[in-house]
Amino acid sequence: MIRSFALSKARNRRLRMLLVLSAAAAAAAVVAACSSSGTPSGTSSSGGSSAHVAAAAVGLKTAKVGGVTVLTNAKGFTLYAFAPDTSTTSKCNGACAQNWPPVTGPATASGVKGAFATIKRSDGSTQLTFHGHPLYTFVGDKSPGQASGNGINAFGGLWHEAPASGGAAPAGSSSSGSGGGGYGY
Repeated sequence: MIRSFALSKARNRRLRMLLVLSAAAAAAAVVAACSSSGTPSGTSSSGGSSAHVAAAAVGLKTAKVGGVTVLTNAKGFTLYAFAPDTSTTSKCNGACAQNWPPVTGPATASGVKGAFATIKRSDGSTQLTFHGHPLYTFVGDKSPGQASGNGINAFGGLWHEAPASGGAAPAGSSSSGSGGGGYGY
């Protein structure tokens, strides 16, 4: 009974997050449509402050979140991958990138075995990849150690935490309690 209540509570939290993301996407679309600027809205503004960290390698870390060792940024926030992305193209732009800010590269991660690289985004900025998957943070994570974006289906695909092993994230592995399934690296 208690487990059922906890799972129901987690589902309700995810549903509220999806509603917030949908409202944010709609608001961003309205702002973009009403903008008189000839420049595209989205990734340049969303990737702006985080995209221009430095030309030097950004330090990444690992942390246990919900029993899984995941990649985190230097501040300890969980990194995510977006299922529709390819090894050369991010499919998360505009309102999507405002909610899932791209991680800029290049990067280093002490003790992590895996292939880090970078890709060029549609706005010309550089995004970090791990095992061929572009990486993002999530605005819904309010403090280090959270993975509230794991298993969310938003902006045309599923989001999953990026396991430091480079393997698949086990279903329901994050602190969000979602059953979003694994994401094979």
